[in-house]
Formats: sequence, structure tokens, C-alpha cells
Amino acid sequence: MIVWLNGTHGAGKTTTGALVQRLIPDSRVFDAEKVGETLMDITPGLPGTDNFQHWPPWRPLVVETARRVLDCTGGTLIVPMTVLVEQYWREIGSGLARYGIPVRHFVLHADRDTLRGRIAGDTVTGPDSPFRLAYLEPYAEAARTWLHAEAEVVDTTRLTPAQVALRIAEALKG
Repeated sequence: MIVWLNGTHGAGKTTTGALVQRLIPDSRVFDAEKVGETLMDITPGLPGTDNFQHWPPWRPLVVETARRVLDCTGGTLIVPMTVLVEQYWREIGSGLARYGIPVRHFVLHADRDTLRGRIAGDTVTGPDSPFRLAYLEPYAEAARTWLHAEAEVVDTTRLTPAQVALRIAEALKG
């Protein structure tokens, strides 16, 4: 099974993913961003883009990597990864479905002010990251048009990451 943690930057996906992993027996975290980083390392580079998800190989490579890891280890893969383009989500979802891999899709949501505050206070990627701030509006658009209808939404605005992880773990049991 795959537990996909979606949502924009600052929603708490990475932190929550690590905490969920501790609560779910036989689970692992798969950072699909590393697939994008691998594609960024190709020289000469792939066509220019502002987001590696736009490269056609990224989506099937994420699917194939997840499938291969699950074939090797079994259990549950927790994937904390923002996907805001509906077509890309459909490609990933249908690719996983072709392999018979069930997906529980959660969106970690927070209001815009909370997201801005989290991004501003992030000591890992740096405060006020222009890249992360640029995704607030695309997230709002995706949430309004398709994303929230496609997933189980967990409002993280007033919850700690541990509380969010517990809610997800409990939802997986139910």
C-alpha cells in the first residue's frame, strides 16, 4: 500500500511522513523528490523547466520506483510529495493501479496565513523561500478544483505534526 501525503509546501508533509512511518508497522518513507533530483543531474540537462514534475519521465519513474520498492520490501510506502497538477496525479494513480497497488491519498491542508508563517519560519530550507511561496496559489486552485475531492483532507492549521500523524494512522486502521 501507498500512503500519499499531498499538500503544498509548509503543510507538514515531510515531518508528518516521518511520524506516520513510526506508527505504521513495516512501513518506509519514499521521497519522490529524489527521483526529480536524479533527473536534474542528467547532463546535458533535460529541457528547462521550473519544476521537475513537468518532465515526462518523472511520473512513471515514481510509479516504477514505488512498485520495485514494494516488490522488494512489502509493507507500506509513505510518500510525502506535493502533486498539484491533476493530470500528473492521474498518471501516478493509474500507474500504481495497473500494478494493483492501493493508494490512500491524504491532503495536509492549512490556511494561507499558517502556510506563510511555516514557510517564513523554516530553518531547513530557509525562510521565505520564493519557490515554496510560489506554490500557495496553485495549491489553492488545485484544492478548489480537484485535489480536495480526490483525497482525505486533514486540516493541519491547529494541529501538531504528531496529532496529524496519529489521525492518519487511525484512518488507515479504520
